[in-house]
Amino acid sequence: MTGFNESRWAMPEFSKEYRDNADVYIADRRKMLDIMKSFYSYFIAGKGNSRVLDLGCGDGILTDNLLEADPSIAATLVDPSPDMLSKAKERLAGFSNIRTVNASFQELIEQDLLQENYAFIVSSFAIHHLIMNEKRLLFRGIFERLSEGGYFMHIDTFLPPTDSLEDWYFHMWSQWVEEKRIELDLEGDLFSDLTRRYKDADENKPDTLEDQMSALKDIGFREVDCYYKYGIFAVYGGRK
Repeated sequence: MTGFNESRWAMPEFSKEYRDNADVYIADRRKMLDIMKSFYSYFIAGKGNSRVLDLGCGDGILTDNLLEADPSIAATLVDPSPDMLSKAKERLAGFSNIRTVNASFQELIEQDLLQENYAFIVSSFAIHHLIMNEKRLLFRGIFERLSEGGYFMHIDTFLPPTDSLEDWYFHMWSQWVEEKRIELDLEGDLFSDLTRRYKDADENKPDTLEDQMSALKDIGFREVDCYYKYGIFAVYGGRK
């Protein structure tokens, strides 16, 4: 498992570049956030337990969107980057029931740092940095931290099951980036050859959607399903 401090995400300038351009880099990002809010509103809001855990929270955009659906949320946000947590605190400054924890997935796997249960645990674009065995260990920890009947939702990139599908999915992704770049009138090399840079980055260790959903089922999650998919981007989860 690569330590966080050895990755590019430990560099504030790299995380800032990502924050500034995430809606271009991530195909249909806003749609996936809307799906998350719909899911939370339908299955969790108003049911008496509004504790949320946001794993790899970045600048707090997931929690911010959930608070639009339910301002009563009590949220714990976890991220290994002090810079990202600082931005999350700025974004969520108007809300009182917010707790931040500076910890990596490695630390969550090895230690019981959270010590409370949650109705909803969500993570986006972070777990793909773990190899499959580490993903399973994290998923098991998530299962243990869910309240009975609680839900886990994972928004992330995934490994296509065949090379031909990967070629098509990456073509779709490149088209998305180019269309957004033109729409927003953006210039520069940040948006060129994005798929190759994603594949070449050692820190990216995606596994297939099927393998990860199977891991959830093996751990004991029920009602496991894929809620949305766009190429290599998907939203899936399950219920304890």
